[in-house]
Amino acid sequence: MRVNSKRIKMTGMEQIMVDLKPRRCDADVFINTGVDVTNLMKYLDDKKQEGHKYTFFHAIVLAFAKTIYNRPKLNRYISNRHMFMHTDVVIAFVAKVAFEDNAKELMIQVPISEDETIESLSKKIKNMVEKVRVSHEKEKGANSAIEILGKLPNIIRIPVMGLLKFMDKKGLLPLSLQEDDLYFSSAIVTNIGSLKSDSIYHNNTDFGTCSSITSIGEVRDTIKIIDGKEKIIKSCNFGINFDERIADGFYLIKSFKLFEYILNNPKMLEEKASQKIEME
Repeated sequence: MRVNSKRIKMTGMEQIMVDLKPRRCDADVFINTGVDVTNLMKYLDDKKQEGHKYTFFHAIVLAFAKTIYNRPKLNRYISNRHMFMHTDVVIAFVAKVAFEDNAKELMIQVPISEDETIESLSKKIKNMVEKVRVSHEKEKGANSAIEILGKLPNIIRIPVMGLLKFMDKKGLLPLSLQEDDLYFSSAIVTNIGSLKSDSIYHNNTDFGTCSSITSIGEVRDTIKIIDGKEKIIKSCNFGINFDERIADGFYLIKSFKLFEYILNNPKMLEEKASQKIEME
């Protein structure tokens, strides 16, 4: 059973693209580009002065969700040469129990409702991460399965993993194993900027229903030429990996432009996630 998705019809061109490139790794499109986040950083600083504790990561997650709601093809995925559409928007990431090399990592899925705002999403993410880092909530779903399967000997684990991948391909994987699994989401984000690192490219996988992975780099001061004069701005690099079979290049580029537009107009984060956006 697929988690919150429905099968949709493909055009002839889309079907042929899937036949030519049956695996996601065959259809990877990578984008690595810097985005001016000066307005966003000022907005977050102003909100902090007002007593709100919105983080850069919270803002980016919501901006991605708003982009997906406005550009629904981004919420599609290919499985077993068929195209499906998620019926909800879920952003996934990994949280470490502690900031230590050997600390356990747990997967987290964040459902973004149509009415979600930066206020509600900030509280939601903080609560979910708190359960992982402080309360040490009992592992369940994919997190629990990984711990069990990963400790099995090769002679047992390898065929079991093969069976699970076959069940996923046929849409037969139990919902309990899809819970909290990164790869059963609309998009995966990884905030390596929090580690003072620049963005990277992160490979996707045929397992699951996720068609894009984004790494967020460190926010840095960058010199930009505006009207012939140097100006220092806040810039952040994003490394984005898309499955090009879900939408053509024109659609993907326009989607990224919308994402940039949201970051340049951060007051939009206070509106509902599904709010229709018309770029000026």
